[in-house]
Amino acid sequence: MATAKESVQQTLDHLSDQASWDDIMYELYIKQKIEAGLKAIDEGRTIPHE
Repeated sequence: MATAKESVQQTLDHLSDQASWDDIMYELYIKQKIEAGLKAIDEGRTIPHE
C-alpha cells in the first residue's frame, strides 16, 4: 500500500501542468473519500441495501 505522500505524488503526476489549485484539491478530496469508503467496507462498517 502506498503512503499518503506517494499517493499524492501519483495523483499530481496524472494531472495536466495547467491544473489549478482547485483542480488539485478536488482530485485529492475525491481520492481521500474513496479510500475512506474502501476502508469502511474492509472494516465491515457499511449497511447493505437489502
